[in-house]
Amino acid sequence: MESLEHKEVINLLLQLAAMLLSARVFAEIAQKFKQPAVVGEILAGIVLGPTILGMISPDSFTYLFQSNPSANLALDGIVQMAVILLLFIAGLEVELHLVWAQGKSAINISLMGLVVPFVLGFTFPYFFPTFFGLADGDKILFSLFMGTAMSITALPVVVRILMDMNLFKTKMGMVIVAGAMVNDIIGWLIFSVILSFMGKSGNLSLMSTIGITLLFTVFMLTLGKGLLNRVLPWINKNLAWPGGLLSLSMAFCFLLAAFTEWLGIHAIFGAFLFGVALGDSDHLSEKAKEIIHQFINNIFAPLFFVSIGLKINFFTNFDLWLVLAIIVISFAGKIIGSGFGALRSGFAKKDAMAIGFGMNARGAMEIILGLIALDNGLINETLFVALVVMALVTSMTSGPLMKWSLRKSPG
Repeated sequence: MESLEHKEVINLLLQLAAMLLSARVFAEIAQKFKQPAVVGEILAGIVLGPTILGMISPDSFTYLFQSNPSANLALDGIVQMAVILLLFIAGLEVELHLVWAQGKSAINISLMGLVVPFVLGFTFPYFFPTFFGLADGDKILFSLFMGTAMSITALPVVVRILMDMNLFKTKMGMVIVAGAMVNDIIGWLIFSVILSFMGKSGNLSLMSTIGITLLFTVFMLTLGKGLLNRVLPWINKNLAWPGGLLSLSMAFCFLLAAFTEWLGIHAIFGAFLFGVALGDSDHLSEKAKEIIHQFINNIFAPLFFVSIGLKINFFTNFDLWLVLAIIVISFAGKIIGSGFGALRSGFAKKDAMAIGFGMNARGAMEIILGLIALDNGLINETLFVALVVMALVTSMTSGPLMKWSLRKSPG
């Protein structure tokens, strides 16, 4: 088994220290301005990356992030783990019994919030592929990716925003969470189809992948959830607390993440579903949830968000017209689609608008999709930058626009 050399260990530790310190500083600043911590963490990455540090002090940036390929590979492994854990705690936040209670409303909002942005996201890039930054790839696949990217909602960001606004446990909050959850599940299924067409999927045929994924999703939300509910009391009684629960939770999170990665979906899908099944158990205490949440949210999640800014120069790859086009399409698709779905479900006009704004937050999911597409040569760096900027803008504006809409709501 290969190991890092002395200088590579030092380099990796310096990378982690710089990322965590800058993430904490910028997260605190973002929260002072009533913004989600994730916004500050992404900005920290832009400051540490080629955009700012690479321009001000190229030698420092090169030493920290480009001088040791082995240290970078180790960092990439840690970041992959961070993404998986981030989606695990996003799943923990979903309370299935409250989501099921929304029933028809959740389906209306999620489907309209998926179809309208998907159609807009597919149509414009299909007819103007050069403007939208089609790399060396298939126009249909590229347009399918753009449709998927426009239709996904970032559940971790939405949950953070709703919790900050004390709306998470309300009917509106659960409708938004349910809608985002269905969006993400369908979105990842569509994306798995795209990866399969590109020959980048797992070990199975396209139909087998989709079939097993659907079965796995149903199993985790029914029998899997019931099984966990029976096993948890034994774990709490017979193993050291909270160590036993923490280690087994992480082990099964990685196990199911490995399973969905093998399927060709993405590791985060398995982690997310496991989080949903575990978080809905009556025997997982709020204290245990809080320990897991704090551990991941303050150590691993910032590493992922900072890493985004390290990958690319946001100045040299910034195209104003492309960024504006992506932002307009993303806002129009989500707000019209989800808002119309909420109106059809009987919500008042202002509440429906607030739901549209809530569903508009993209954040992590958008960026993860973009990174996979960039790594697979489906999009170019300019479009990736536009998608990250859109993810930031939608994450930053979602909460304030919801507050504005609800404040204007009568009563």
